[in-house]
Amino acid sequence: MIHTVVMISIICIAVAILALTYRVIKGPSTPDRVIALDAIGINLVALIALISIGLDTNAFLEVILLLGILAFIGTVAFSKYLEKGVIIEHDRDR
Repeated sequence: MIHTVVMISIICIAVAILALTYRVIKGPSTPDRVIALDAIGINLVALIALISIGLDTNAFLEVILLLGILAFIGTVAFSKYLEKGVIIEHDRDR
């Protein structure tokens, strides 16, 4: 029973990732593309978690943590770039 639910959930999340990929490519504006990339990162974490549940292993937990951190850092970097035009500021007075 649980494997059936996990497989249905994997299919639904895969379809959501495909729809978000379309939004990244055809997005009407850059912030929409950034939000879609962040949502893809979140869905990848969920997809790997479901695969881990389906395979009945905890070997992918480190991958989930790493993807979550990278998705967060990427979203912050994109947002900062959109707001200020640079990611790392060099405002040191000499």
